[in-house]
Amino acid sequence: MTHPTTPLRIGTRSSPLAMAQARQVARALGQAELVPIVTRGDRTAGPLTQIGGKGLFTGELENALRQGRIDLAVHSAKDLPARLPPDMTIAAVPARQDARDALVSPAGGDWAYLAARATLGTSSRRRVGQALHHRPDLRLLPLRGNVQTRLRKLQQGEFDAIILALAGLKRLDLLESLGSSVTPLEISSFVPAAGQGALAIEALTMNQAACRAAAQLDHPDSSGALQAERQFVVQIGGDCQSPAGVHIMRQGGQWAGWAAAASPDGRRVLRSTARGERPGEVALALARDLLQQGVAGLLRG
Repeated sequence: MTHPTTPLRIGTRSSPLAMAQARQVARALGQAELVPIVTRGDRTAGPLTQIGGKGLFTGELENALRQGRIDLAVHSAKDLPARLPPDMTIAAVPARQDARDALVSPAGGDWAYLAARATLGTSSRRRVGQALHHRPDLRLLPLRGNVQTRLRKLQQGEFDAIILALAGLKRLDLLESLGSSVTPLEISSFVPAAGQGALAIEALTMNQAACRAAAQLDHPDSSGALQAERQFVVQIGGDCQSPAGVHIMRQGGQWAGWAAAASPDGRRVLRSTARGERPGEVALALARDLLQQGVAGLLRG
């Protein structure tokens, strides 16, 4: 790999997980320095749906790109709005980590192991609907903060269980210490968010040097899957706060996809699966199927 003569400046949120992800990218680039940036979303404690959505985690990083204070921004891909500003581009998507969600509870095990009317912590509309579909008796409570904060609240007994992205636990090397309290949720029954488990390296479209440097880290299958999942969100009229999940991956010689959208109470869940020769073809088939099932009305509700 050819290294730039001056270190690339990589912008990142300042949470432990975001820093770990950015360090991974910096090591792969070989010569880079991290620039931690506290975003509005990190400074605000309220529900994302009331304070502007996940774009609150990306706006300051994009402004830093425009101002030339950083060359690249590293995001958890699921935090990126489905439509980027016209002057921005996803310059690379490194190899994707495990995209599954995980149920984390001291008791361990899946939904059947939770006590009646157990408290489950999550602020994701997607996770709320799918969780209540599996266990309608659960009491859902909002939960925000970085991974360590969420785990601490669980350990302090504020919740009986929480749901986290498995990729984050792996990137923070927490799986061994958490042991049997972590139960991965299979994609076919609990569909993750678009982009979950993937990193997106964002750059100014006009900054060709930064785009070329980042492109060396691109993993074509991961990049193709992410692009298709983001297309799916746009096609159903959703955004990164919608109660819909989608996952597309290469499976053998084809591409396979799963999608789901749930009502807030979990009573209505729309599901779709598709296979095809290209990820975009799979995304379109999933979107058309869910639209025919009435997902537009469910998202409005």
